[in-house]
Amino acid sequence: MTQDTKAVACAAVAVLSWSTVATAFKVALSYLSHDEMLTVACVASLLVFTVVLTVQRKWGSVARLSRAEWGRFALLGLLNPVAYYLVLFKAYDLLPAQVAQPINYAWPIVLLVLLALFGGQPIPRKKYVGMFLSLGGVALISLGGGELTGDSLSAGGLLLAALSALLWASYWMVNKKVVARADSSIVLWVSFLSSSLVMLLFVGPRLMEHLTLSGLLASGYVGWFEMGIPFICFGAAMRMTSNPALINQLCYLSPFLSLFFISTILGEPILMTTYIGLLLIVGGLIYNR
Repeated sequence: MTQDTKAVACAAVAVLSWSTVATAFKVALSYLSHDEMLTVACVASLLVFTVVLTVQRKWGSVARLSRAEWGRFALLGLLNPVAYYLVLFKAYDLLPAQVAQPINYAWPIVLLVLLALFGGQPIPRKKYVGMFLSLGGVALISLGGGELTGDSLSAGGLLLAALSALLWASYWMVNKKVVARADSSIVLWVSFLSSSLVMLLFVGPRLMEHLTLSGLLASGYVGWFEMGIPFICFGAAMRMTSNPALINQLCYLSPFLSLFFISTILGEPILMTTYIGLLLIVGGLIYNR
């Protein structure tokens, strides 16, 4: 098996994992509140990154981290996963999965705007076309999604879904400055250690009152296949491939595959506005690459 074949295989694992998590969010939320779900998911992800550091024999590097590095990486964990996923999971709690997922997926457009406002990177004129395509897709999905509930969608849920895109874009801006050349595996481990401790401190006592085996497994799945394993596999794919553009483009399969799981497992009838809106969002993102 060539390195490029291995890279595609790793990317496929990541894409398939991300394709299932919108469904997993809704399943887990049927057993636990959004913050209880996040607490379990953080601990599950921390276990994954602990195994990774052990396999990679990087504990010596962890021990050599300075206090400043510990502090920066721990604070980064308060942005992601704590703030980002608290907002995202609550959006899923208030909205149909097929609405919350595409709106969150528009985060690269938000990143483009943030880089223009705070990073001194003006938006090229041609990229406004992609931005308007994607934003039009978001608007179409938001307006059409009310058919699923027989009423207008939760305004709070729509705002939270949009805020999740803003938080994720902000995370990547901050991450680039804070992490610099640090080892990504170590950064993730410290970030998820701090987030797990924070969530256990504030949510742990209530979680223990409500936790069931089903809730534990569903939320653990979210931690493994949204936050943990896909990041490792996608990172490995990018390191091995000679064609990073192909690996990145494979990610665009994820939201479309996700609709299949949402329809099959959750039983949500997928609206035509969702298909068209998602095509507009992804089309706009591809145009702006």
